[in-house]
Amino acid sequence: MREFCTKWWKRIAAVDMLFIGVLTLLASLFASWLKQFPGFSLFGALIIALLIGMIIQFPIRSAYVGSNDGRKAGVKDAAGLISNKLLRLGIILLGFKLNLAVLFTQGIKCLPIAAVVVTLTIIVCYAIARKLGVDPMLAILTAGGTGICGAAAVMGLAGSIKVSEDKQDEKDNDVTMAVAIVAIMGTVFALLEIALGPLTGMTKDQLGITAGASLHEIAHAVAAGDAFGAVDIATIMKLSRVLMLVFAAIIIAIWWEKKHSEVENTGKKTVAFPWFMLGFIGASIIGTFVPFIAFITPQLVDFAYIVLGMAMAALGINVNFKAIASKGKKPMLASFLTSILLMCFAAGVAVLFFLIDKCSEIRIGGI
Repeated sequence: MREFCTKWWKRIAAVDMLFIGVLTLLASLFASWLKQFPGFSLFGALIIALLIGMIIQFPIRSAYVGSNDGRKAGVKDAAGLISNKLLRLGIILLGFKLNLAVLFTQGIKCLPIAAVVVTLTIIVCYAIARKLGVDPMLAILTAGGTGICGAAAVMGLAGSIKVSEDKQDEKDNDVTMAVAIVAIMGTVFALLEIALGPLTGMTKDQLGITAGASLHEIAHAVAAGDAFGAVDIATIMKLSRVLMLVFAAIIIAIWWEKKHSEVENTGKKTVAFPWFMLGFIGASIIGTFVPFIAFITPQLVDFAYIVLGMAMAALGINVNFKAIASKGKKPMLASFLTSILLMCFAAGVAVLFFLIDKCSEIRIGGI
């Protein structure tokens, strides 16, 4: 135990850790401030923080690291530790945003839709990506981000997938690439839905359901829902998909272990169970049923985004641009094709969903 504590203290109490910690915190705070402006709100604080991290890696490399191998290793280790550990803390804190009482009352009909949408999207996107020759890690992360809730889903699923130490850099690059892909696709389809939605003849509630069921980031669903005058139903539908992250992370962890995980030296395989997802559910329960927590929920959620922003900025600092350039086209095509199918399916479900409700009201009114 003492050896364990000493090892971790050396990693945490280091100049490089302090340096990267301060930089990622500033990047996260700046991203949170920047998201309030038109245009930036579509991307959201997490994507902006990732982009900042990708940009500042160049001055870090030239002005701070230079030819010092020790600093290079220290920066890489610090950024890796921040992106790995803080993303779990951020996901847990994000649970306070999920009001289970609202989901299981107002959003009860959204939950089965969310389950079907998430399941089909992940399966279809993964199948297309693999057909195009994308490696399994990048394929499943892209599929999860497209199907559930964008960057947060990519990071949440990445936390439930275990890889050997020599493949950690490759995994980090895949995470960055998947986040970038779903950010681009989410923004493109948010603008597309906002432009084409009013031309379809759908009601504002149907458009809200479509936005919540098809768009990638929470920011995208809220922006589109607000444009349609249906931000409440769009948000409830989107949060129903966010809830599916818990089940998806557990199922994918088990599936990855059976299909792709490597056998360790002991000859035994251990499933990287995403324990932090239990923390996410616990935070949701506390935030829903503990009265006084409601007064500080906005602050807890804001802190969650700051922590996740630090993790995203740290991820950006370690990103390998050559790897992204060489591997990014095929998974982006897979996400694009899946997003088209998802938008059409969500619109069809929304029309059918509210058509059935309307027919029921007519029959009840006529009795």
